[in-house]
This record gives sequence, structure tokens and C-alpha cells, in this order.
Amino acid sequence: MSRASSIKFPRVKQDFFITLNQRVNDYFKSNHISRQANMHMVIKTIAMFALYFVPYALIISGTAANSWVVLALVVVMGFGVAGIGLSVMHDANHGAYSNKAWVNNLIGYSLNLVGANAFNWKVQHNVLHHTYTNVHDADEDISPRGILRMHPSSEWKFFHRFQYLYAWFFYGLMTIVWVLVKDFVRIIRYQKDGLVKKQKANIVTEWLILIVSKAVYVTYIFVIPVLLIPFAWWQILLGIVGMHYIAGFILAIIFQPAHVIDGTEYPEPDNDGVLENTWAIHQLHTTTNFAHNNRVLSWYVGGLNYQVEHHLFPNICHVHYRKISSIVRETALEFGLPYKSEPTFISALAGHTRLLKELGKPPVVMTIA
Repeated sequence: MSRASSIKFPRVKQDFFITLNQRVNDYFKSNHISRQANMHMVIKTIAMFALYFVPYALIISGTAANSWVVLALVVVMGFGVAGIGLSVMHDANHGAYSNKAWVNNLIGYSLNLVGANAFNWKVQHNVLHHTYTNVHDADEDISPRGILRMHPSSEWKFFHRFQYLYAWFFYGLMTIVWVLVKDFVRIIRYQKDGLVKKQKANIVTEWLILIVSKAVYVTYIFVIPVLLIPFAWWQILLGIVGMHYIAGFILAIIFQPAHVIDGTEYPEPDNDGVLENTWAIHQLHTTTNFAHNNRVLSWYVGGLNYQVEHHLFPNICHVHYRKISSIVRETALEFGLPYKSEPTFISALAGHTRLLKELGKPPVVMTIA
């Protein structure tokens, strides 16, 4: 069974989150604003899909016959894949895009459209990461095995000394591994751990969706280009790998600094499996914002530079995060709680690098005299 099943939050009155939730609700009510997507979000959705499908259409139609033009279009598609993941499917699979479940489900399957699997993502991200943020062997986002060490309780290997240098290369492989390996490994593990049953999902249906959507993806991203455009199969394959490498790198450098950053905390449960803080306060201790003043970055990354707001209110569409951030910050400080934020994206990446370097050091072994 997953370790997550044995971890609990303390049963105490949640004064902070009750107050914060009331204030955020009052903001939407007093301004007559829906918590879900608005027209800005719809326009962004169209833009992100266009970043991916317009270059694809130009390539397979033969409009872009020059190799350098095709390469440029592949780069744009990489940004499109990441954009769909950050700004579209993310909100939908959190139930934040619409107040209609079928709309969220439909848009959430855009993840399957770019090669991954929405069901696995919901379990890994919504259930495990958002609940047990930065908890060893419960939060899969900070539990990569082998090449990277992102938690002080993870096993140390000699090569981790250099992870602050080589991690950036492996970040680009994220979606490639996800599409080819992780989706299959995860659905098997989630069924074994009972997480599929907890989500009230039908494992046969989920396997069918996974296999069919992977087949559709391989068909349109590889088979159709092989049949229609004047490039060798290996050149097309290289283009797909390049597209995914760009997307994976972008996704990694946005998500990692939010939790694996200098100054973050790694809470551990006590002997009874109970964590120190309530869920909401736990999020404040384990999550960091960055680059609040960078409107362009915030637009492209789906407001995920406001990670604190996202973790506390994952069911609110990201287009509202900037407005509610002042409410969250003021309430946190009022209750004497941390509100962690880096001024720029570069400073967040620098903080991530420092922690990677620190976690790459051999653990100190305590000896008794």
C-alpha cells in the first residue's frame, strides 16, 4: 500500500483556513465574479492549442517544406505542449475550468491528446502531491528515484554531488519518460495501492482509455507525418523527441522551484502518522511563489508562479490568482504564518539550484561517543 494511506493531518480547528476561505469567498461574491474560467481563459485556451496544432498542420500539409522552418515549428509545438499542460489541462483536471464536470473532463483529456494520461495525472498530482506536499514517499513529485535526490530522506548516491549540474539535462526528458513509461507504471501501481478504487474508477475503462489515446497519439504525431511529409522516419522521430524535450524542460523548471527550493520544508509525520500542521498550513510551509510582477510569464505558465494560491485553492481558475494573492498573503501574515515568495523567476531557479546542491551532499552520520 502507498505510504500516503497511513498519513493524517491533525484534527484541530482550522482558524486560518476558515478565515481565509471566507475572505476569498467574499471577494468573488462582492465583485460578482465566477471562480471558474472567464473570457481571458477561453482566449488563452485557444492560443495554447493554436501554438501546438497550427505548426502541426503547417508541417503535415507540406506548407513548411524547408528543414529550418520545420525545426522552428517543432520548437513552437514544444512550447504549445507545455502551454496546454500549464494553462489548460491543469485547471480542467482540478475542476477549476468550469462548474460543469463534463466540460472539465473534456478539456482535461487534452493531456491525453498530447500523449499523457489524465487519470494518472489526477491521482499523482491532485491526490498525492496536493495533499502530501513534500512528504517523503507520499508526494511523487519529489520522489524521483535514482538520478535525482529531491528529499533529505531519499537514498543518497555518490553522483548526487553533481545533480545541481546535470538535473537540467534530465528535466528535458520528463514528458518523454511520462509518455513512454510512467503512465503504464503508474496505473499498475495505483491499482495495486488501492488508489484506483479510492477514485471510484473502473480499471478496465482506464486501461482502455490509456491504450486507445496512446495509439491515437502515435498515429497523428508519427505515422501520419511519415506518410505525408518528405522526411525520413528517423528525422520525424527526432523532431518528436525535440518537441517533448522542450516541453519537459519548461514544465520542470516551472514546477520544481515551487517546492524544491532553498528555504522550503519537508515535514514528516510522527510515530502515529500525524503531520504537525493542518493541511492548509502545511501548504504554506512547503510551497513558494515567484515572479509576481512578471505578467507575461504568469500568463504563459497558467498562474503557477502563484503556487501558494494554487495549492490552497486548486478549484479556483488560475486567472484569479493574482487578485486573491494579497488576501492570502495578508491573512497568512496576520496568523503569523509564512508566505514564501521569490521576487523573480531567476531567483527561484537559483534557489532551486542551491537546494539541489545541498541535497547532493552526503548525509551527515551521527555517531555516539
